[in-house]
Amino acid sequence: MVSPILIRAGIIVFSAFVFFTLVTLPVEFNASTRAKKLLTSMGMPAPELKGVSSVLGAASMTYVASSATAILQLLRMLLIAGALGRRD
Repeated sequence: MVSPILIRAGIIVFSAFVFFTLVTLPVEFNASTRAKKLLTSMGMPAPELKGVSSVLGAASMTYVASSATAILQLLRMLLIAGALGRRD
């Protein structure tokens, strides 16, 4: 049982999620940059700042990975919907 209306609705809702993940990327990178500047201004020692920078960079990369996964999943959904549409 395949409903074209439900498939389109799912794609639209998931597209909103993809948009949200893309909007979140620059926000996350900006937050990491501001956190590093704040810690530097508060006098955090340089060796600790290096560790903080590594952790914040890794945290930012999780957002990049999430966005890439969401984009690929949306592409997959569009391809499946296209294949189902041709079959009808």
